[in-house]
Amino acid sequence: MTDPEIEASRTRVSALSSWRHDWSGLRVAVLGLGVTGFSVADTLVELGARVRVLYGAPDPDRERLLDVIGSERACLASDADQLADLVAFDPELVVVSPGYRPDHPLTVWAEDRGVAVWGDIELGWRLRDKTDRIADWICVTGTNGKTTTSQLTAHMLLAGGLRAAPVGNIGVPILDALRDPQGYDALVVELSSFQLHRLGEISPYASVVLNLADDHLDWHGSPEAYAAAKAKVYAHTQVACVYNRADPATERMVEEADVVEGARAISFGLDSPPPSGFGVVDGILIDRGFHAERHASAFELVTLDELADRGLTAPHLVQNILAAAALARSRGVEPGEVAEAVLSFHLGDHRVQRLGRSAGAPGVEWVDDSKATNAHAADGALRAFERVVWIVGGLLKGTDVSELVERHVGRLSGVVVIGADRSGVLAALERHAPGVPRIEIDPVQPGETMDLAVAAAAELASPGDTVLLAPAAASMDQFTDYADRGSRFQDAVRRLGADERGGADGHD
Repeated sequence: MTDPEIEASRTRVSALSSWRHDWSGLRVAVLGLGVTGFSVADTLVELGARVRVLYGAPDPDRERLLDVIGSERACLASDADQLADLVAFDPELVVVSPGYRPDHPLTVWAEDRGVAVWGDIELGWRLRDKTDRIADWICVTGTNGKTTTSQLTAHMLLAGGLRAAPVGNIGVPILDALRDPQGYDALVVELSSFQLHRLGEISPYASVVLNLADDHLDWHGSPEAYAAAKAKVYAHTQVACVYNRADPATERMVEEADVVEGARAISFGLDSPPPSGFGVVDGILIDRGFHAERHASAFELVTLDELADRGLTAPHLVQNILAAAALARSRGVEPGEVAEAVLSFHLGDHRVQRLGRSAGAPGVEWVDDSKATNAHAADGALRAFERVVWIVGGLLKGTDVSELVERHVGRLSGVVVIGADRSGVLAALERHAPGVPRIEIDPVQPGETMDLAVAAAAELASPGDTVLLAPAAASMDQFTDYADRGSRFQDAVRRLGADERGGADGHD
């Protein structure tokens, strides 16, 4: 394109802010053919754009679907080949799947040329008016607890009679929900730091940063850049900015956010809450955020005893419940409806999932928290149990587990170290827990790794102990993802022996 053509294209793209605008013929390059990339391509083809998807690995099923809907595609293994294809296509807009780093050569080329580069969330915000029933966006982020909190919030909204769904990083692309012909009253949008990096200007109804700890530093480049990405979720919030009283970083984010006039700061925590807060008093979860007399009174939600019956008393889970309750209450869900939702909620797999006991290790509980992919998440899981044989290790993503080991050395009966590179974990154990028995598992096939790890944990455990898979690390060194790691762990526990209560795959 000539310079005048480029300028005209920029003007056209920046003005596209509605489903009803004219997207026809717009040249859009979509980077990535995962769940998100396909949803972007499918949406833009429906709008009449000319779409070309660039990706690095074959995906026969999605490739076939791209052909059916009429999208162009190019599977090219190298960045250089993809860049050459992108240049030849000469896009007016690039939409990036979440995993593409800020310094990826394709996005750098587009930005240097002045081509707009969006993520799927910005595209979704611009297209949110396909139906007359335009959903409020309730946005959830944080280092840990995003999926559980998103699921809980959506469950509470449904209990309140609203048509709602959890979308985004939780696995359901936001664009798929926005194209539902019935529309939604509210969408609970789980946002990763990758998505937040290219958030664009959205205006959430309510938003929360659950917590902040170093993570994905290899992607963002620094803790400051990671925190800045998370803080974006509060910008232009309309009604409620929910933050964690135990995490001052989240409170600072709210204080510094440019929000819609009248938006309130609502805190949550495990202590007695101030006015405009959610917390715990005498074993009862309470709401002082949305009571008309909140300086003197509060709504009672559920008790810790009721949560214990559901396996939901781990401190980080109670925090998730309080955060979700604050978000749902901001949208008008009544206290009784919040309680109804909490008491009918079931945790997803691999999230502090209790597997019961195995005859192969009498008196020992087994717990799968493979979703604990960083030190902050593993800390929450470890706090939930008194005596632990800890299965730990994997891709540490540049984080140091020394502080985690030091904090929990008093509850460790033993440690089983897995992972292709175990040096960081072993060094932390040597420094802070030299007297704790440990067994190191050399890398083998993924299934064998977990069989060996489970056998080693059974050897270290005594009656009354909990064997906890909370790796504090990503899984891709040896497994497909955290779910694959957790499933292989559960399979290995089953093989160890039949559950004393009728099957080692049961959970509370």
